[in-house]
Amino acid sequence: MPLPYLLLDIDGVLIPFPAADGSTPPTHVRHTVLPTGRHPDDPVSIWLDPSQGGILTELLTSGLVTPVWCTSWRKDATTIIGPLLGLPDFPYLDLPRPQITTSHPDGYLWKRDYVDPWLCKDPVVWIDDDFTTLDHGWAQERTARGLPTLLVQPDPYVGLLADHLVEIQAWATRQSGTNEALDAV
Repeated sequence: MPLPYLLLDIDGVLIPFPAADGSTPPTHVRHTVLPTGRHPDDPVSIWLDPSQGGILTELLTSGLVTPVWCTSWRKDATTIIGPLLGLPDFPYLDLPRPQITTSHPDGYLWKRDYVDPWLCKDPVVWIDDDFTTLDHGWAQERTARGLPTLLVQPDPYVGLLADHLVEIQAWATRQSGTNEALDAV
């Protein structure tokens, strides 16, 4: 079995949404960035936790997962967000820009329509803040069919926490043990 993919979202995961009062977690540092297609006079402010870079790098280079950005930031994930956190370079899914007014036009996260066929039969841990009950059911069904699937859903106002990464590391380590057992057969 191949290494599980680690699909990593950005908004609500690495960049928490501001609280109602406009505050962000005190661990996060403000950056002003210019995403692709944005006019130079209209940059975007984002908040990133600089400590996440090192912690994430350990997981991404552990040999337990194959990292792939899965975000509406698309290529900007590799050219803006990754470098700001000091992350190693890794690919991104070139998700389309659907004309939708909600993240859940069919009751589940819109990205799943593109992720599911892309994954085919590969195992995956997917980190996104925007899953619904239907997405969790999809993950359970995949796992029941022998396609290990873990969804990790940070609070979008807090973002990714060390506890999430511990959970992912433990899950990926278990998958590695499963892979070794299958290779021995």
